[in-house]
Formats: sequence, structure tokens, C-alpha cells
Amino acid sequence: MTTPPERATRRMPGWAKAVSAVVVVLALLFAGVALAVLPGIKDLFGTETHDRSGPALLKSIQDLSRYDAASGNFQVVVDLEKDSKYLPDAIRGTRTLYVGAGTVDAYVDLGRLGDQDVTVDGDRTSATLRLPHARLGRPALDADHSYAVSKQRGLLDRLGDLFSDNPNSEQAVQRLAVKHIADAAKDSGLTARAETNTTRMLEGLLKSLGFKEVHVTYGP
Repeated sequence: MTTPPERATRRMPGWAKAVSAVVVVLALLFAGVALAVLPGIKDLFGTETHDRSGPALLKSIQDLSRYDAASGNFQVVVDLEKDSKYLPDAIRGTRTLYVGAGTVDAYVDLGRLGDQDVTVDGDRTSATLRLPHARLGRPALDADHSYAVSKQRGLLDRLGDLFSDNPNSEQAVQRLAVKHIADAAKDSGLTARAETNTTRMLEGLLKSLGFKEVHVTYGP
């Protein structure tokens, strides 16, 4: 008895493979749309957030003797661009547009007062105080109102983010935002406002204690 000839293996044509791949991609896309549109289905595959942070530890305590007399709110737009000398921006380079919002306090250090800085007359009706000039505190960046408007990165920078522990770090633009806010605070007249407010506070306090005349001056 003769053995029947082997059947020739049928191979799928190239166009059929392409059509099958398109069908699979469309099916995945429609499935994603369904998960986003149909209520309840998205939650079925959603993620949960668990806060497993440890308790906050008190590292130190400092006694403050300064009077915060004024506070300024500032906003700056930082446009930071880093280029490579020999490569186009599409290959190597970054540009970040960042809106930074923060506050700066102006204060008077009352802890620097000495006995020679306070003069009271004999009948305790007049007082003269000599205070140090108001100073500016360090700008405090408001994370809730600071954000990146746009980020442009070259191909090599994108690949580097894949292997970085802190991809898309905004530390550089945040530092620039703090610097610009500090510079703006110096030119804002915030320290002058702080000295005016401190004078008013001390006048009201001492007059409520029976002093009729209160003189406040500021020195180095």
C-alpha cells in the first residue's frame, strides 16, 4: 500500500498578517475606550494608593524671637533651556517652561535687642527702641500653585530618563524660581513695609501699657 503524499503547509499571506495585526490593535484600542467610558469597569482595574510612610521624627527645636511683620506673594515664569554644542536639540537638549509661585516673609529680629537699645524715661511715659533693620526670609515655593507648563527633551534625554531614579526632575527650574523670587523680594520694598508694621505693633503695645510716647528707630 502506498503512503499518501504529505499535504503542503499553507502559509498565511503577508497582507493577511497585516490585517490581523490591525484588527488586534483596534480591538485593544476599543477595549481601552470601553474601560474609560463605561462606569464601574474602570474601577475594576484601577490602582489603589497606600501610604506606608513612617512617623515624622522631631530632629530639633529652635526658639524664635523674630517678628514676621510682612509677607509677599510672588510668581515667576522660568524658561530653562540646556543645549549641546555639537548635537541638535532633537537629539540632545532640554527646555522647560515652569511657573513658580512662592512667598517671602520679612521679619525683625527682636532677639538682638540689648539693654542699650531700650530707653525709658523716669516717669515711664516715654520709650525709645532701637531695632535692627528688617530682613528677608528664604522664599518658600508653593507646590500646589507651581507647575511645569511644557517640557521638551531630546532623544538621548528621553532615553536617559528611562534609566534614571528621578526622571523629569524639576529641581533645576525650582532652584531658579526660588532665586528669581528672592531677587524680586529685594526690590519689592517688603523690608520697609515690615519695619512700618513693626513700629505700629510696638506703639500699640507700649501705649496700651501706659506709655504716651513711643519712638522706634532702626539701625544696622
